[in-house]
Order: sequence, then C-alpha cells, then structure tokens
Amino acid sequence: MPLDSDTLGSLRIDRSAPASGGGSGRRLLYIGITAVVVLLIAGGLWFWLGTKTTEVTTVTAEADSSGPSLGTSVLNASGYVVARRMATVSAKVTGKVLEINVEEGMAVKKDQVLARLDPVNIETALIVAQRELDASRTNLSEIEVRLADARRTLHRNEELVKQNLISESTLDTSRADVNAFAARLEASRAQVKVAEGQLAMRKIDYNDLQVRAPFAGVVISKDAQPGEIISPMSAGGGFTRTGIATIVDMDSREVEVDVNEAYINRVKDGQRVEATLDAYPDQTLAAHVINIVPTADRTKATVKVRIAFDKLEPQILPEMGIKVRFLDDQPLAANAAKAGPRIRVPTVAVQHVGSDAFVWVVGNGRAERRAVTLGPESEGSVEVLAGVNDGDELVSPVVAGLEDGGKVKVKEENNS
Repeated sequence: MPLDSDTLGSLRIDRSAPASGGGSGRRLLYIGITAVVVLLIAGGLWFWLGTKTTEVTTVTAEADSSGPSLGTSVLNASGYVVARRMATVSAKVTGKVLEINVEEGMAVKKDQVLARLDPVNIETALIVAQRELDASRTNLSEIEVRLADARRTLHRNEELVKQNLISESTLDTSRADVNAFAARLEASRAQVKVAEGQLAMRKIDYNDLQVRAPFAGVVISKDAQPGEIISPMSAGGGFTRTGIATIVDMDSREVEVDVNEAYINRVKDGQRVEATLDAYPDQTLAAHVINIVPTADRTKATVKVRIAFDKLEPQILPEMGIKVRFLDDQPLAANAAKAGPRIRVPTVAVQHVGSDAFVWVVGNGRAERRAVTLGPESEGSVEVLAGVNDGDELVSPVVAGLEDGGKVKVKEENNS
C-alpha cells in the first residue's frame, strides 16, 4: 500500500509531548533491541570460533626404556670412552714371527701366549752358552786338582827344609805355585759364574720367544702376521714390526671429557653424572666424577675431567662418543625412582603461563589444553613426569590462536 504524507506524519514522534507511560515502553523497546544485538554478536562469535581452524605441526610423545632421569643437570659436556689400561704387546727380542694365537675381539688371560717367534737362532745361542759353561766348569776342576797337588808339594818341601834336604828357594817356589793356582781357581770360579749368567740370559731369551699377555683383557688390534720380523726397537723401513697385538683391560673403561674452564666450578670430585652413549641415545648410564685433572689446556681453554661408570655394560666400547650431564646434589625423588619409562618431548611443545606448564594434545581434529609436570630439561627436550601418555600427539611448536577444544589441522609435510 502506498504511503501518503498523512500516513508518514502519523508515524512521526512528537518529542514536545510530555513524558508519560509511553516512555517506559520505549525504554523496554531499546532494551529488547540491545539484547537482540548482543545475542546476534554472541552467536556470530560462537559460529566463528566453532568454525575457526588452526594449522599446527605435531610430534608423538614416545616413552623410552632408559628409565627416569637421575636428577637435574647443572652442566652438559661431551667426550669419549677411554681405557686407562691398554698396551701394545711386543717381543723382548728380535725375531721372525712363527705363529700368532689371537684375533681381534678375543678375550685373553694374564700370561696367555699370544705369539711365538722362530727359535732357531736362540736355540743355537743357548747351546753355545751351555757349552761355555761346561768348559768353564771343566777348567775349574782341573785347577782345583792342580792346586791340591801344589799344596801337597808345599807341605813336603816344608818338611824337607826342616831336615835341610832342600834349599829355601825350592820351598819359595812351591809356595808361589800354591798362590798362583789359588788365584787361578778364584778366576775360574768367576768365569763359571759368568758362563752361568750367560746361559741364564739365553734361557730368558728363549722364553721370551713366547709373547705373553701382560694382563687380562680383550684384543682390539692384531698388528703382525706369521713370517714378519718383530723387534722391540723401531727399525728403518716398513718391514719390521714393533708390536704383536693391542690389548685393552675392559675393567678400566671410563670417560674423559673436556669442560670449559669457565664452568669447571660446577664440577667436583664424586659428583653424580648421567652419561649417554652416542650409539645408544635412549639408554642412560649412571656414573660419577673420579677427579678433575689439575691442569688446563691453554689452546682450548678446557679442563679434563675423568668419570667412572657405576656399572660397566658390554655395549660400552673404548673410543665411543658420549654425552654427560653433571647433576646437582638433590636426592632423586621417590616417585621418580618408582616411575616407569620416561617421556621426553621437545621444549617448544610446552607452553608456560606463570609457574604452570601446559601442552596441547591433538585428538579428533581438536586441541586439548593439558597441564603437565616437568622434569629435567636437556638438549632441546624436557622430561614430562605427569600429564602426557605414550603415543599422545602434541602440538610442536606451540602456535598462537590455540583454544581448548578448538579445531586444528595438522600441516602436511612437504617431501619434495
């Protein structure tokens, strides 16, 4: 229906009219309109939040079998496993290798024969020394007989001189013969001792043809082969070996790390250490500081620290790379000792609000804000003592715009 001027005039509000009950109606109308607008805004906001999707990347929380952390780290360092007792075994005499009885990885006992050298030359020298000793003893026996005869002659001449049957000069000659034979007897006895010493040396050389292990350990290097010449002294050229094999005492394994001298004040003797082999990153090993070597390396500005394992495991091998965490003096919490496999998550997956920590767990396309209890932090990851289960998908890193129960979309990895 068309609106004329009279109709429009009837709709105009007469503001000059005095206030009456109609004013209350207008206020109610304004309130109603305001409520409708608020409801519309709230509904739109609810709709917008309900349909908003945040793109995230996730990581899976995985439990390892290394057990709970041993404590809070005060300093991290890296180094190598070393053996304090290691020897390259050589022969004490020069000779040709006849046989070798060991291979790499073989365990040997103390005084076990590792190799044998060709005995031909030593056997000949041993025979010569034995014959020299026999000749010296024979010569000694002859001198003893002649000395005894000279003494009898002297005794007879002394009786004859008393009877004036021989001259004094003859008696003096007899005395000189006795003294001479006595001196020769002492020299012959000394010669016998020299021959006995030479024979003993040759016997030692003969025994040294058998190269024995100086201590119990494991062979890590076989350095010679049958037919090669071995010598305790380095010779010119590359045809003479100076070692038979290298043996390591596996009970002497420990860790050596270089600590920056600026942080050496955080380390002390007997301090608890948590070690992790590079080859087995999921397994932690309890250890402790043996001592701090009292000198610094001026070229690297570091101080060497020796660390002993509380228990030696078979997988710990010399020269392996290892990372260590020097721990504080706080005792290990009782609940940590009873805990099962520990869960470590990236540090960037944890959100801190004041003293509280949270993670965002993704499930069914929505994010759940979950409070967590944190343990020690190390190398970009932190241990979660409570709040996260094995297999949970966590937002990592935490991004802005996440809401508890809000929709999330996991970014697809670009493999191109």
